[in-house]
Amino acid sequence: MSVPPPEHPPRSPSARADAESRVAPAMATTAATATVTATSAGRAIASESLFAGATEVQILHRGSLYRLKQTALGKLILTK
Repeated sequence: MSVPPPEHPPRSPSARADAESRVAPAMATTAATATVTATSAGRAIASESLFAGATEVQILHRGSLYRLKQTALGKLILTK
């Protein structure tokens, strides 16, 4: 039985803004090079390509920032 890694301590608002400004361009590059396949519902992007080794990505959608996280069991959690 493995123990999940500890949560990161809260960051100050300015540190969070700095981190978000660094993450957004990296995420856009990752998504642009992600494996995309056509499905009847549209397109599918492989989660391995989207996360690129990380356990969390940030998604900017209509002016709001969302966090998509992988759990230790491989499930996905989307939070605003």
